Formats: sequence, structure tokens, C-alpha cells
Amino acid sequence: MADMRPFRDAVTLWASGRGSADPAYELAELLTVRGAVLVEGPSDVSAVEALAAGYGRDLEQEGICVLAMGGAMNVTRFIDRLGPDGLDLQLTGLCDERERGYYARAWARAGLAPDFFVCDVDLEDELIRALGVERVTELIRQEGDFRPLQTFQAQPAQRTRSPHQQLRRFIGTKKGRKIHYGRVLVEALPHERVPEPLRDLIDLI
Repeated sequence: MADMRPFRDAVTLWASGRGSADPAYELAELLTVRGAVLVEGPSDVSAVEALAAGYGRDLEQEGICVLAMGGAMNVTRFIDRLGPDGLDLQLTGLCDERERGYYARAWARAGLAPDFFVCDVDLEDELIRALGVERVTELIRQEGDFRPLQTFQAQPAQRTRSPHQQLRRFIGTKKGRKIHYGRVLVEALPHERVPEPLRDLIDLI
């Protein structure tokens, strides 16, 4: 089974200026990397990989690397390394609405068609809307986080927010929680309720 972690690490070091191109090129050839999905952070990686698995696909085995860039502002550097002037991989991506401009400018700068997909607000918002507040709350209960959720909802700052907004904030409040629930929520999605940006992304790659 392919393991994209060394390739991810090599590309991330190269993009940061702390590493050279050679390891990325060598690993791309060794692992037969043919494409990359550029996302903002590790919770997006978790969600995209879980979604692909739900469709019976192993992206790493297919030579597709889902790569967290450490924020959308880094997208130009990653496209420079992975796009036509670098490894020349097939590129796509997923971003939040507020980060659309970074992606659009980076794709245009590289002379590429804008083959990326935009979540309305962000990924967590898309998933909560697709599943519904009641189902997401039940999943949080099943994962053993219902009491922390209740404590969070009782905070004064949360009382004026809607249940949907409270859930979205709760998922992002603790380190590792976004990564965990990115996978949990995606795995609970019936195919017919997969949000359009995620469905279009899987259809393209």
C-alpha cells in the first residue's frame, strides 16, 4: 500500500523553503504520484480521505496526495512546486468561501483552469447542514463528547447563537477535534446528502 506521508513531508519542506526539490521529485516517481488535492488543514485531509473511502476509493493507492498546506495563503507556493512549473501534477483543491480569492489567484497565476471547489462558509458548516443538527448532536453523543458540548452551549457567549452555530464552534474549539469530527461526520453521510463541493471534488479526482 502506498504511503504518501514522506511525499507530503518533502513537499511541505520544499514549499516552506527549508528543503530542496530533490526528495519531492524522487518520492513522486517512487510512489507514482499523479495528482494532488490542496486543502487548508489536516481536518480537511481527514474528511476528503474518509469521503473517498466511502466511495470505495484509496486515493494514495491511486497516486493522489491530499495535502494540507497550513492555510490557504500558502497555496501559491504549493502550486509553484506541484503545478506546471514543478512536478506537473493534476491539481485540484477544496477551500472555505473566505479563502476563495487566494485559490483563484494562485490557479490563474499558474495558467490553470480553476479546478477547485468552495465550501459555503467552511467544511464544518457544509457537513452540519447536510446531516442536520439533531444527527450531528447524536454523533457527538456517540463519540463521548455530549457533556463537553452541553458545558460549551451553556457558556454566556454561546447562548445567543443558533444550535447550528454552536455545533460548528464546538467542533473547532479543541485541538484534534476538527480532524476527528471531519472523519466522523463524513462517514455518517449518505451518498445522496454529500455536499456539492465534496461530491464535485470526488468526481474530478
